[in-house]
Amino acid sequence: MRPSFFHHLHPPTIPTEQARLRYTLGLGGISVFLVLVLILTGALEMFFYIPTPEEAGLSIQTLTYLVPFGGLVRNLHYWAAQLLVIASLLHLLRVLLTGAYAAPRRLNYLIGLALLASILFLDFSGYILRWDEGIRWALIAGSNLLKTIPLIGAGLYRLVIGGDQPGAASLIRFYTWHIFGLTLILIVVGIWHLFRVRRDGGIAVPPPALRSNPERISRDVLVRRELLAALIALIILLGFALLLPAPIAQPMEVESLAATDSAAPWFFLWVQQLLRWGDPFIFGVLVPLVLLIGLGSVPYLFRKLKPGDLGRWLPPSGRSVQVLALLLSLALIGLTVAALVNRV
Repeated sequence: MRPSFFHHLHPPTIPTEQARLRYTLGLGGISVFLVLVLILTGALEMFFYIPTPEEAGLSIQTLTYLVPFGGLVRNLHYWAAQLLVIASLLHLLRVLLTGAYAAPRRLNYLIGLALLASILFLDFSGYILRWDEGIRWALIAGSNLLKTIPLIGAGLYRLVIGGDQPGAASLIRFYTWHIFGLTLILIVVGIWHLFRVRRDGGIAVPPPALRSNPERISRDVLVRRELLAALIALIILLGFALLLPAPIAQPMEVESLAATDSAAPWFFLWVQQLLRWGDPFIFGVLVPLVLLIGLGSVPYLFRKLKPGDLGRWLPPSGRSVQVLALLLSLALIGLTVAALVNRV
C-alpha cells in the first residue's frame, strides 16, 4: 500500500521496545485526536452560541435541550477538553519520569510546556463562555489576579477584561481568544511540537550500541496502533458524553457579577486553595509562574542523564527529576483535594 500523508508524518521505523503502549501510553496520539474532536464540535457549537451577556447562557441552554443532538455535541466538546488536559498533564509526567526531556529534546520539551499552557488557557476561556452562575470565580477572582501584578497589573486587566469591570466586552474578548487567538496558538505550537518530535529522531531511545533489543517496527504498524488508541479514546469519550452531562447553570445576570461564590475549574482548584493562604500576587501569580519556570529549567539544571538510560521508565540517572515530579504531582493533587473538601 502506498504511504499516505499521515504515514509520512512518522519515521519509517522505530524501535520496538519504545513503541510499546506501556512506554508511551499513547498520550501524544490521543491528545491529537482530542484536539480534532474539539475543533469539530466547537465549529458545530458556533452555529448556535451567541456571545453576548444577555444571550450566551440562554444559547447554551437552547443548544443543550432544544437542538437535535446538541446536548451530545456539547458533552463531547466539554469532555474532550477535560480529557485533553488530563492527557497533556500525564504526557508531561511521562516525559519527566522517562528522561525524555534530555538533549537533543530540550527545545521540544519547552515547546510542549507552551502547548500545555495554551491548552489550559483554552479550557479556561471556554469555561468562561458558559456565562452562567457556575463561572463567577473564574471571571471575577481569576481576572482580579491580574490587578495584583506590580506596575502592569491595571493595564493588563483592562486589556483582558475590556474595561474596569467584567461585562459585554469581556465576553467578546474571551470568545475571540478562544475561537481565534488561543486556537491558532494551539495549532501552530502543536504542529511545531510534532515537527520537532520527527526532527529530534522520534521517541527517545538509547544509542544503537546500547539497545538490548535491536528490533524495529514499521510506521504502518505504528499508525495502526495509533488508530486503535484513538478508537479506545473515542469509546471512553462517548461514554462520558452519554453518561455525564456537561455542567450547566442558570444564565448569569450582569448585575450580580460582584458575587464570587463559585469555584475555579478543576484544573485551577489548586490555585484557589493557595489563595486561602495569603497574598493573591504571591500565591495566585508568583507561585504558578515560579512553578512553570522551574519545570522549564529541568533539562538545563539536570543534564546528567546517561544515554543508556533513555527509552525506559524511571532511569537511574534521572532520580532527582523523578522525585521532584512525583512530589510536585502529589502537592498539586493534595491542594486540589483540599479545595474540593472546602467546597463541601
